Amino acid sequence: MRFKPLPADFYLNNTVEVARQLLGKTIVRNYGKKILAGKIVETEAYIDKIDPASHSHPGITKRNKPMFEKGGIAYIYFIYGNYYCFNIVTERKGKGCAVLIRAAEPIEGIEYMKKNRGKTKSVYELTNGPAKLCLSFGIDSKFNSISLRSSKLYIAEGKDENFDIVTAKRVGITRGTEFEYRFYIKNNPFVSKSK
Repeated sequence: MRFKPLPADFYLNNTVEVARQLLGKTIVRNYGKKILAGKIVETEAYIDKIDPASHSHPGITKRNKPMFEKGGIAYIYFIYGNYYCFNIVTERKGKGCAVLIRAAEPIEGIEYMKKNRGKTKSVYELTNGPAKLCLSFGIDSKFNSISLRSSKLYIAEGKDENFDIVTAKRVGITRGTEFEYRFYIKNNPFVSKSK
C-alpha cells in the first residue's frame, strides 16, 4: 500500500496543534478499486466546552456523540439539508474536540472526483470547501464514527515540503468568532475562497 494511515496517537494531541499538523498530510479514500487522495491545505479547530462554535459546547447529544469518543475517528455531519462536512475527532475520550477539514488539493483520482461533482470542470473548484471536499471524495454519513486507521478513509503522511501557515478566524460561524483557529497553507490555490 502506497499510503499508510497515521499512527493512532497523532490524534490524541492538542486539537489546535493537530489542526496545524494536518496541513500537508494526505486524505485518502478507497473508492471501489480506485484511490482518491488530496493534500490537506485548510483546517479549523473546534475545542470542547470553551468554544461556543463547537458542536460539543452544549454537551453530548445524539448528533455530536462521536466528538466525545477517543481521537482518531471521523465525525461527519449534515449541513443546509444537503451537504456533509468531514471532521477528525481529537484528544482523549470525553473531551469533545475535532478538526474540520475545510479544503484539500487533489492529487489522485481527480477524474472520479470530477464525476462525483458533476458539472464542476475546474480542478481548483473540486475540493476548495468542506462540502465540496465531501462531494468529491464521496464522503457521507456512512463514514460517521469510522476509525481513521481503516482501509476506507484515513489520513496519511504527505510529501516532505516546506510551507508557511496562515492563522485566521474561522469561517461561517456566529459564535466564538474571536478565536483564530483556522489554518491554511499560504498562497495555495486550493484553499477555500473565504480568506
